[in-house]
Amino acid sequence: MPFAFAILVGLQLVGEVLRQTLHLPLPGPLIGMGPLIGMVLLTVVLVARGSAGDAAERAVPPPLLKAANGLIVNMGLLFVPAGVGIIAELGVLRREWLAIIVGLLVSTVLGLAVTGLVMHHVSRVADAGRPAEPEAAAE
Repeated sequence: MPFAFAILVGLQLVGEVLRQTLHLPLPGPLIGMGPLIGMVLLTVVLVARGSAGDAAERAVPPPLLKAANGLIVNMGLLFVPAGVGIIAELGVLRREWLAIIVGLLVSTVLGLAVTGLVMHHVSRVADAGRPAEPEAAAE
């Protein structure tokens, strides 16, 4: 498990270095998730080519899975810094409350609309690829 945490922290460090070097507007841990996803997908592909069976279940190394589950169990603690940041910036929230509320509402509506449209188009494509079901014989 310590090796898995070292991988996670190392990828976070890589993301932070990339953010600082390339002046990216994203947080370092978020950038570090890109290589992590790449590593997991590469493992899925390699396992799928090597043997039969459900590759996705065996793709993530057990120590990494154990570390990830440990983080998920304690996820509530990870929100403490965000709460402290909100309290620290309370003055900005008081001044800009209307813009923040409008931004939250508009982004929520846009997110729902895009999700609905994507699901609509994906369902149509999936239904078009499916053979038609035979109709029940009328008696």
